[in-house]
Amino acid sequence: VAVKMAGFTMGQADLLRRAMAKKKSEVMEKQREVFVQGALKKKIPQATAEKIFDLLAKFAEYGFNKSHSAAYANISYQTSYLKANFPTEYMAALLTSETGGPVEKIVMYVAEAGRMGMKVLPPDINESEEDFSVISDGVIRFGLSAVKNVGEGPVASIVEVRHKGGPYKSLDDFCERVDPKALNRKVLESLIKCGACDGFKVHRSQMIAMLDACLERI
Repeated sequence: VAVKMAGFTMGQADLLRRAMAKKKSEVMEKQREVFVQGALKKKIPQATAEKIFDLLAKFAEYGFNKSHSAAYANISYQTSYLKANFPTEYMAALLTSETGGPVEKIVMYVAEAGRMGMKVLPPDINESEEDFSVISDGVIRFGLSAVKNVGEGPVASIVEVRHKGGPYKSLDDFCERVDPKALNRKVLESLIKCGACDGFKVHRSQMIAMLDACLERI
């Protein structure tokens, strides 16, 4: 439009496009005068040129094509329906979707779950699954995959061994049963410090002190 109507070069038109994409209103105002003057040289009435530039400026405020808007509206409807009718399952899925992303998002959604009257229980190696899971209506258990420094491999091994052989009875039992390749000091420290091993009824500081002996044994 800028090239055909206002005699812009492709480079000048790209500057206009960039100002629109970045929503830079002060740059758009400078471009208006250039656009209108260029259009007058092409024998286009000033009123027409200004009307068309107004459309460009309006689009620059926040433009979407209809198919994009329709897709957003559809997803908004679906997620609103799930949040209203299956709130616990929805929040568990939402938290799982943010696993591996910024910690701030997890914190924000845990707070939102609390605002909705739900409880998000801390991680527990005898109850947590890989993802955030629904324990009962209004109760979500923190997913092991969301614990920092643990990783998918160790989590998969922890959950698989527990499903096959039952709950872990102690830190020693845990270290002896889980694949040694999946465990290292950082993984074990992270699980202890986040509270995932609190079910063993041993102080975290004591478990940290036991780590070297556990690692040596495995």
